[in-house]
Amino acid sequence: MRRLATLAPLALGLILPLAAPAVAATDSYGPWILSCTADPMTDKASCRMVHETPVEPAGNGQGALALEVSPRRGRLVPVVTARELGIDNPARGLLALTGTVQMRFPPNPLFEMPCALEGRSVVCAPRPDDLPRAAAELAKADRVLVRVMGLGAATAEAPPRELRLAETAPALAAFAARVPPEQGGEPPPPFDLRELIGRVQRFFLKSE
Repeated sequence: MRRLATLAPLALGLILPLAAPAVAATDSYGPWILSCTADPMTDKASCRMVHETPVEPAGNGQGALALEVSPRRGRLVPVVTARELGIDNPARGLLALTGTVQMRFPPNPLFEMPCALEGRSVVCAPRPDDLPRAAAELAKADRVLVRVMGLGAATAEAPPRELRLAETAPALAAFAARVPPEQGGEPPPPFDLRELIGRVQRFFLKSE
């Protein structure tokens, strides 16, 4: 496991180039920030709805973990993300191997969100069976509790992070009106990071 943890950042650094900058147009609804960007090369648009307070702040060579809202199978649901990983921020990629997020909208019981690599980002999203309740509870909640479990997380052994929620319903309506249709389709299949690490490991074993 220790060798795997050592090879994972190296593998991520090889496959995750830095993203091209794009100009964002933003609006705020309570703690929610809505932004839409267009890629300057392809003109492809994408939108994000992000909480202003990170689940885990950036530091110690790791980027921030953010609470976002993402369209999944026709519903707007909460997700926890580490966006645009690169060679300067590979440690968060370990969450794609070992990470799970516990989320609770009190007084409802918690649900768990497994993490996976989607493009250059780690995304921890509700399981398909939990999508309806996650969407419904998000729209009505005034706070959320979040705990990130796994390598590359700082809150695994700490009390859960509590974030206040407000104006979520109008933020969701604005986000739904702006998000491009193609963004609301099926999420991309998770990248098989274990297979890549296995290849890197076999390469180094052959070199010894």
